[in-house]
Amino acid sequence: MNREDFIIAAALILFASFLLGWFASWVIGRMTRPTSADRGAMDRMAQAVAEAESERDRALERLAAQEAESTAARALIEDDLRERSELLSEAQQEIEELRAYIDKRLSR
Repeated sequence: MNREDFIIAAALILFASFLLGWFASWVIGRMTRPTSADRGAMDRMAQAVAEAESERDRALERLAAQEAESTAARALIEDDLRERSELLSEAQQEIEELRAYIDKRLSR
C-alpha cells in the first residue's frame, strides 16, 4: 500500500464515519422528536397550567379581599366593644354613685 492508497482509504473511512454519525443523529432525532399528538398534549398541558395559575391568582385576590374585609369588620367590632365597655363602666360608676346617694339619704 503506497501513500496515495493510504490517503484514499483514510478519507473513505473518515467519510464513512461522518455518514454513520450523521445517520445515527438523524435516527435519534427522529425517535426523540415529539410528534404532532405529543405537541397537542403539551399544548393542552401548558394551557391547563396557565388556567390553574390564573385561577390561583384569582383565589389569592379573593382571599386578600376577604382578609381585608374581615380585618375591617374586626376593627369595627373592637371599637364598638371598647365604646360599650366604656359606657358600661360609666353606667356602673353612676349606679355606685346613686347607691351611695340612696344609702346616704336613707341613713339620715
